[in-house]
Amino acid sequence: MSARESHKTAGFVLRLLHYGESDLIVTFYSSDFGKLKGIAKGAKRSKKRFANVFEPFSLTNIIFTRKSRDMLAFIESCEIIEHYDIVRRDLEKTLTASYFIELADHFCPEGKKNEKIFDLLQTFLALLGTGKASDALVRFFEMRLLKFAGFEPALDHCISCKAPIANGSSYYFHAREGGIKCASCAKPERYDQPISAGTVRTLLMGKDMDIDKIKLIALTDSLALESRNLLVGFISHVLNREVKSLKVMEQVRKFCT
Repeated sequence: MSARESHKTAGFVLRLLHYGESDLIVTFYSSDFGKLKGIAKGAKRSKKRFANVFEPFSLTNIIFTRKSRDMLAFIESCEIIEHYDIVRRDLEKTLTASYFIELADHFCPEGKKNEKIFDLLQTFLALLGTGKASDALVRFFEMRLLKFAGFEPALDHCISCKAPIANGSSYYFHAREGGIKCASCAKPERYDQPISAGTVRTLLMGKDMDIDKIKLIALTDSLALESRNLLVGFISHVLNREVKSLKVMEQVRKFCT
């Protein structure tokens, strides 16, 4: 029987599963191992090893052992790095953070390391703590996550004729084909989404712009609606499911405005 190897890594708490009377199965997104699942024995009873460390989207240092990469890890201990208290004191920010975490969970296969996604979570959770949970922040997170996960939609040119986007032109987004088509190529049907060149340029800008500038961007109502419909529809198409936390987040936003 092979010995268990011991590891230490930083990881965001993605979700919890109660197991038996006292144990928890915890899924993390870690900097060194990607999505990581482990069992915390006695976590419901322990006030020393696991005190308040398994709150959703908390960033923790995890010490764990496992015999092989395809086996459930045994979580020895956890220590909080960042609890994001400012985010947790605001309902809208908390729901936005939960949406970020759920998206990362859905798009990241277990055991596949992706430092860019780990850094993305760390960056945007920090932005939530210092600014508003704006439409721009959510949409730019979605764009960057799609890019880093390998599902970036083609928005800089028509996917049929390859013509670059031009101001004043009309476009349609085709989720099934993963990109936009110009009015000449689109032959739009009921399920195709019209999108303005301004919305396309805004999403492309947000995908690569400096992080410090993101919180200065405010989307007009039309830009917010078009970009939301494009990205949420595309994400649902790629995942073949709706993201539950999105509905809750948007319902609370409507109630608060």
